[in-house]
Amino acid sequence: MIQLGEKIRMLRLRGGRTQEALAGALGVTAQAISRWEKGICYPDMEMIAPLANYFGVSIDELFGYDNEREKKVEALAEKIRGMNRQNNGEDVCLDACIALAREALIEFPGNETLTLALASVLYNAGYVRHGEHHIDGGDSFSVYDTERHKTYSEWQEAMKLYEKLLLSLPAGALREQAVTELAQLYKNTGEHEKALRLAETAPELTASRPFLRIQAFDGREAVAACAEALLETVQKSAELVVQIVLADRTIAPQDAAASLQNAESLYESICPDRRWGRNSGLLACLQMLRSYYLWLADEHDAAFAALDSALAHAADLDSLRASSGEYFTSPLLRHVRIFAEKVPENSAFRKELPDLWPWWDVPEYVRVKAELQADPRWADWVRRTQE
Repeated sequence: MIQLGEKIRMLRLRGGRTQEALAGALGVTAQAISRWEKGICYPDMEMIAPLANYFGVSIDELFGYDNEREKKVEALAEKIRGMNRQNNGEDVCLDACIALAREALIEFPGNETLTLALASVLYNAGYVRHGEHHIDGGDSFSVYDTERHKTYSEWQEAMKLYEKLLLSLPAGALREQAVTELAQLYKNTGEHEKALRLAETAPELTASRPFLRIQAFDGREAVAACAEALLETVQKSAELVVQIVLADRTIAPQDAAASLQNAESLYESICPDRRWGRNSGLLACLQMLRSYYLWLADEHDAAFAALDSALAHAADLDSLRASSGEYFTSPLLRHVRIFAEKVPENSAFRKELPDLWPWWDVPEYVRVKAELQADPRWADWVRRTQE
């Protein structure tokens, strides 16, 4: 019974219930509930069945004897996650995925892992079914079309699920996922104050997992942890460059293109051998976006050179799936595993480039793509992506 109090508290918070509400349902005082949750004393045996019924769980689960249950939950959650990954920009099986998540929650009501799985599917469904849209904020800065985004029923439901989860989810990977995805939805729908409050609960950059892992090792392992933090920092820095370029429409197209090339240079500074690993995917997208700005700057030859660079990066990513190398080869990263197994299987990224161009939402997408397609070099580039 040593963890019974913690379980009661977790179940109560998961349901958004107060100690007073639980006490009233069981016919005890709120002080008794408080003592149970703190482990000062335990409920009488005649209270166990009413407690389980109140929370909609079995007595075994109330006491933590739910290994088989947990295995089944995790198997269902992994199946939902796998189906969700199939809907990468295209609605392949979203209805079936959402239905499976809802059915799983009927079998395991209130389960946090399955609730997060459903929320994440709904998060993805909003993007796939309706898209992320931007408008001019009136000062030459791009802003999210929040009024449009607020109409997405998938995102509205997902936000409620995330908010409920954060009442009880402990620190760890699940909570990090919930916080990250909820913060993005707050931004998408204009809930900036909520996003800021959420951000204020997070640690400083140097207290984040990649940096704290450095303190957990010494010698070679510490060097590897430093290199992993460096690689992740470069990735996030490149993504920030993209966000600034997309949002600040006062940046001239040629300057935007130069900034995106500089973002790739960040990678070159730590990977002078140009062996990028799975980061090749981001670099391919950077170059596709760069081709857009080069075209706007009337640098048409350079735009197609950027598309060729995107194709080369995508080909590198595709070849990684068959690579036997386990580590990066550059001096700074040679102790970091590439993790080729994390690259999606049964997919050729280079073949998707024409449909994905320019990856991010840009204001003159229709006009620029039409002009690119009218150039004979586009057809040749598309042909080479399919080889």
